Amino acid sequence: MKNILNKIAVFAVIIGSLASCEQELDQLPFDEFASENAFITAADFENGIRGAYSALVRGSYYGSSDGGSMLSAPDVLTDNVILTSRGRQSKAYLHDWVYLPANTMRGFYFDAYTVIFRANNLLKFAEDFEGDNKANIVAEAKALRALAHFDLVKVFGKIPTQSADANGSLGIAYVTEPDPLIEPARMTVGEVYQNIIADLTDAAAGINTTNPPGRMGKDAINVLLSRVYLYNGEWQKAINAANNVTTAIAPRNSVVGVWEDTNQSGLTFYIPNDATVLNLNIGVTWSQGGVNNLIPEYAVSFEFFNKFAADDIRKQAYTFAGQNTANALQWNAIKKLFGRPGQSNGLVDFKILRAEEALLNKAEAQYELGQTGPALITLNLLRAQRYLTPPSGETGVAIRDAIRLERRLEFAFEYQRFFDLKRWALPVQRTNDGDLADGTGSPSINQSLPAGSFKFQLPISTTTIDLNPNIVQNPGY
Repeated sequence: MKNILNKIAVFAVIIGSLASCEQELDQLPFDEFASENAFITAADFENGIRGAYSALVRGSYYGSSDGGSMLSAPDVLTDNVILTSRGRQSKAYLHDWVYLPANTMRGFYFDAYTVIFRANNLLKFAEDFEGDNKANIVAEAKALRALAHFDLVKVFGKIPTQSADANGSLGIAYVTEPDPLIEPARMTVGEVYQNIIADLTDAAAGINTTNPPGRMGKDAINVLLSRVYLYNGEWQKAINAANNVTTAIAPRNSVVGVWEDTNQSGLTFYIPNDATVLNLNIGVTWSQGGVNNLIPEYAVSFEFFNKFAADDIRKQAYTFAGQNTANALQWNAIKKLFGRPGQSNGLVDFKILRAEEALLNKAEAQYELGQTGPALITLNLLRAQRYLTPPSGETGVAIRDAIRLERRLEFAFEYQRFFDLKRWALPVQRTNDGDLADGTGSPSINQSLPAGSFKFQLPISTTTIDLNPNIVQNPGY
């Protein structure tokens, strides 16, 4: 009886979340019991796909919930950032790797499956729809379904290149039907990746070259597909998908503006975050307050900050070097997501996929295929737009290390570092430096997460397991 009541409660939350209006992005409650009359015209399906996208910006997904969203957790878990002594200690349990099986990333798990539910619901009704926009809507729904499952399996399962047993290990439930009461079992990682790739290849074939702001087009799908192939160790396919991306990377003189929303250079998928529509202050995940009274939640780790060369434009775009605060202390604070020009409210657009990743995915895959010369050429296309005097001339394994460094620098504070270390089978290794700009202050409590630790796979929440007897907990918890 308790299990049934819990399911009813969760279902009520699902219906309530679907019915809640996220203004222009989510206008109607498209749920399992929606009338078929709700999906008749092309406009109905356009409205429905916006509702599916809207779940991406919920607080525990790419929003800014303290519970641990995809916006920040992949950096919080690693060596890129350090928890400061003046912040609210949000996500400290993630930074310290002291996970709470009762609720670790529980909100993210729920929000990701909400995206999946909405996409599946749309696909169900699209079966009997013959409007001009059907192929594009179906493609977008499959892309969203793949993206959400991909994000889930990265967090709760292994990555195929992580270890020899990864493909046969526990992945997640790949859900393809719009029934919130089903009790699916976890597939293997290999099976999940097969489903992700199938959805994305279908999406790439049917999606429009471009779609309105806030929605994916062909280049976004190919960037994501190149990453999935890279994670799956399919090097040539990663290169092929990257080659299909036509969006140019942001030139050096546009990099700062990308993060202040004065241009969208290099963006293949972003979600506008206007004060009159979403009005989500996502930048507070890193810092609160203004430039002169900054209260950093997390700062750039001393070791990582010193990886940025003086002539690297990303240092200016991503960080506040030695930022003074009202406490007369100095931190190397995170500027990414801080605000638009003259603002410090964290109200900036969501940047989900960028063309720069296609280059770095391609360079890494080329290296893995032994194509060291082409890999260096590809890498240099990015470095030429980031440095006044770009590094060059690496040979052998130094090329691999340079690719990995540029990936760390380019996607700092941008949802990738933890998964890169995980798929490379590398540890998280922090230094004993403190949180202040000169390396003094309070160091991280825990400084090493060994490669192969079970903690690279986060625990499934106990609530989820209670509700679905077919969900098995990850080893170690």
